[in-house]
Amino acid sequence: MKKILIYLLSFILIIFIIPALLTKRTTSTSSKQETENQLQVNNQEKQTTKNQTETSNKNIYNYNKYGTISLLHKKTGEVEQVNLDDYLCNVVSAEMPATFEQEALKAQAIVARTYTIYKILNKKHDNADICDDSTCCQAWISKEDRFTRWEENQRESNWQKICNAVNETSGKIITYENKPIDAFFHSNSGGITEVPVNVWGGTGYPYLQSVETSGEDAYTQYSSEVVLSQEDLLNKLKEKYADISIDFTNSEDIKILEYTESTRVKTVKFGNHEISGVEARTLFGLKSTNFDITRDGDNIKFSVKGYGHGVGMSQTGADSMAKQGSSAEDIIKHFYTGVEITEVNKL
Repeated sequence: MKKILIYLLSFILIIFIIPALLTKRTTSTSSKQETENQLQVNNQEKQTTKNQTETSNKNIYNYNKYGTISLLHKKTGEVEQVNLDDYLCNVVSAEMPATFEQEALKAQAIVARTYTIYKILNKKHDNADICDDSTCCQAWISKEDRFTRWEENQRESNWQKICNAVNETSGKIITYENKPIDAFFHSNSGGITEVPVNVWGGTGYPYLQSVETSGEDAYTQYSSEVVLSQEDLLNKLKEKYADISIDFTNSEDIKILEYTESTRVKTVKFGNHEISGVEARTLFGLKSTNFDITRDGDNIKFSVKGYGHGVGMSQTGADSMAKQGSSAEDIIKHFYTGVEITEVNKL
């Protein structure tokens, strides 16, 4: 009987008590490990936040002047005092897609800052430093309006990406002989940029030369077409030239006569008038002056390369260079000849 009791107790000990003790010990060890892991995660998060704060603080630039500018909103006539770099976040978001490479966005931020300072020093408006009309000064869009044009799940990250490009280049401008340049830019050069004298006349700028950039043909802005009927073509020309006359049976009556050094149209003949490529672009709504003309039955087809006036930095060219490993400084010095990147406080 005694032996039976001993066997019974031993059985209970093995089956119930020992596993319970082991389970408790394992649970305790597991809980301890989870606590240690959580502490490690918390520490990592604190360190990340600290690093981000330190980086942000490093990017704060103390402008001696130009830190606040007066912005004219053309539609309302309101003049607003805005922080320069906050303003540039709105400008860059209006001028360049957030999907572009970070170094391209940084180049755009430096170009936009330079353009702003140049406009301040060469005032166009009596009551403001610059306006928000892209046809007059520089494009600008409010954060709220910009957000409505982005997918909801991309809004904050896109805005942060753009503002990082501005903040990481804070205080930097482009200079030539210690003066801010007139930093022209455009969407797509069609592979080669133009000199300003062929667009606006005058004497030009030594830092705005014609340069080639590879990879621009990969963007939708590279090519476009405009097809006009013979009647539509005549009507558009009559808006400027009432006496226009074209013999559409004569191949010599519509003909490109002269090209610029960058292969853009300099002079083109339409019947009894010869007009500039720049004027033809305006009259027919072409995206650039780099075009060919062909006949398609009773229609006239303009095959266009590039988008914009072609002067200064090409935005798609900048993105293409960034994809190939170029820095913002590399991009800027490619499109603007003989320039330096300088701190605005050194002006």
